[in-house]
Amino acid sequence: MSKSLNLLVTGAALALATPAMAEKLGLGRPALSEEIAAWDVAVLPDGTGLPEGSGDVFTGDEVFAEKCASCHGDFAEGIDNWPVLAGGQGTLTNRRPVKTIGSYWPHLSTVWDYIHRSMPFGAAQTVTADEAYAITAFLLYSNGLVEDDFVLSKENFTDIHLENEGGFRPDDRAEAEYPRFRAEPCMTDCAAEVKVTKRAIDLKVTPTDPDGKPAGTLPVILAAAGDAAPAAPAGETAAAAPAGAETAAADPALVEAGETVFKKCKACHKVGEGARNGTGPMLNGIVGRAAGASDGFKYSGPMVAAAEGGLVWTPEALAGFLANPKGYMKGTKMSFAGLKKAEEIDAVIAYLGTFAE
Repeated sequence: MSKSLNLLVTGAALALATPAMAEKLGLGRPALSEEIAAWDVAVLPDGTGLPEGSGDVFTGDEVFAEKCASCHGDFAEGIDNWPVLAGGQGTLTNRRPVKTIGSYWPHLSTVWDYIHRSMPFGAAQTVTADEAYAITAFLLYSNGLVEDDFVLSKENFTDIHLENEGGFRPDDRAEAEYPRFRAEPCMTDCAAEVKVTKRAIDLKVTPTDPDGKPAGTLPVILAAAGDAAPAAPAGETAAAAPAGAETAAADPALVEAGETVFKKCKACHKVGEGARNGTGPMLNGIVGRAAGASDGFKYSGPMVAAAEGGLVWTPEALAGFLANPKGYMKGTKMSFAGLKKAEEIDAVIAYLGTFAE
């Protein structure tokens, strides 16, 4: 075939192909409204997108134990690096805040939507609508936001407001910040020269300790463990040993074991210096204390009745409660199923005994 004939054939082929390429290929079809709805599973804060259904706290407890507890713990305390979901109220201003549904999340729709869309890990979208309602109800109960007989449904969903709802605001960076970074940057002579003319010590504004040393000077450290501790100033007496110190001295291994066991409790209960009430009451001084006596905490009706009946948290009473909270006190708000090993119960009671009121 000559070169001119080859060009002619190629041009004809292109001419024939051009109209076909310009038209639609005829593949596929418009998506049906049912298909779009199946993909559009987002749930908004005002309840838009919620399906019909309902779930109660008790059912949620069972479903959570089956599908969620392997990562998040039996009572949402978190296991290993999986996130804790309960407790943390009042910690957002701390250096290490505990960000949970009760302390940090803004809207209940975020909880429901994430559970229904993405959980459990590795088996996303296997949770039914009723199960999502039940798990959400259980998590509300675990954070002390509802009672144990609560039933969550599409009808009462928007009545629930999480505590940090007001802690979020719309993202206004496009209007408030972006224009500042789009201006021509200053590269030379952008600010007046700064000179250091005097030191604070020259101006006599450096704070000092009572003994005249600059503030923050480290105290004298005893050279050896055998050296005697410095005597208390005249007129002062040594502070009394904290309650339970004898227990710690008698069996430090038991107390150490109790600290490990208490990791199951710390999502809701705090101990130590600065401990405050959270989802559950703080437990400083709990051993030997009257029940329902933590100031500022709203106890359940059964706990209030037990307190009025004279219940005191002796080691024996604590052991019975920790083994089976709901069996020991029917109607208690504590969702923890209980410690099954006697040695764990003894250990955590010994640990709690080291914290004074």
